[in-house]
Amino acid sequence: MGDLDLAVRGRTYREPDGRHSMVVRGRDLDAGLQHIVARNDCRSVAVVGLPEQVPDLSPLVGRRLLLVDGDSGRLRDFAETAIRAGIEVEWIRSARPPFERLAAALLPVGGIVLAAGQSSRMPGSQKLLLDIDGTPMVRHVYEAASEGGCHQTVVVYAEDDVKRAIDGRGELVFNPKAHTGMASSLRAGLKAMRAEIEATVILLGDQPLVGSRTIATLLRAWRREGSRPAVAVSQGKDGWAPPVVLARELWGQLLALRGDAGARQVLHGRPELLDIVPAPGRPDDIDTPDDYAKIVRLFPRKKPRQHA
Repeated sequence: MGDLDLAVRGRTYREPDGRHSMVVRGRDLDAGLQHIVARNDCRSVAVVGLPEQVPDLSPLVGRRLLLVDGDSGRLRDFAETAIRAGIEVEWIRSARPPFERLAAALLPVGGIVLAAGQSSRMPGSQKLLLDIDGTPMVRHVYEAASEGGCHQTVVVYAEDDVKRAIDGRGELVFNPKAHTGMASSLRAGLKAMRAEIEATVILLGDQPLVGSRTIATLLRAWRREGSRPAVAVSQGKDGWAPPVVLARELWGQLLALRGDAGARQVLHGRPELLDIVPAPGRPDDIDTPDDYAKIVRLFPRKKPRQHA
């Protein structure tokens, strides 16, 4: 199983510790199925280059299966057998395994938009509803997560106006304890993540310039073999800023936080946990009227059309 040159995080080339995914060539599928029988914590399997005969796929029930092959007939035979067995299956028709799609299928990431703050430094309005280029600020952030590759995106809110601003586009989680601080919103978001989600990217609802390319860059970096459990956007010489991707192995520490603590408290002073990567977009957050005015200036008003 070890000659497949794919830099996918947690691939099974050796006996792994804990939850993991497996990438296996079709000729080694029998050995791969033996591994699955022995390890309940192997949650997803990618088979690249399918064998001629479809083996007994029953060990894959309850796991996710991804098939990659350039032969449409072979893909169809395998997929139909998997579906009849009740296996969750995806397939890619390609003679060579496309890294991005393979990694995304094996390692789904969820997004949590923290949008339950009280806007204490922005007098007179709920800042997350402020207009940025014709769209409420919080919806910009939601779209960055969903369009950047998150398999599930939840918005944690406390006010109905924020819920209405999402306008039915996303999954909403109400946080009745928002007044106690950010940690309660993190807990609410993490508890809403589906069982197959392997990591979550935490986004602040007042960062409208982050953009989908920022999220896609972070997800690619986290999925690479050898990445640390967390990946964040670089800021300045030595610092980092959200959004930040956090592997499931860190969720227990996040769930234990209280008050206004967040990912920074978990990662502070622990460089072995965090990769800091350059990414497009800007992580500026909007706390004051001056912050908002600076952002608005980046979006010049469109001139009205002149009618004959």
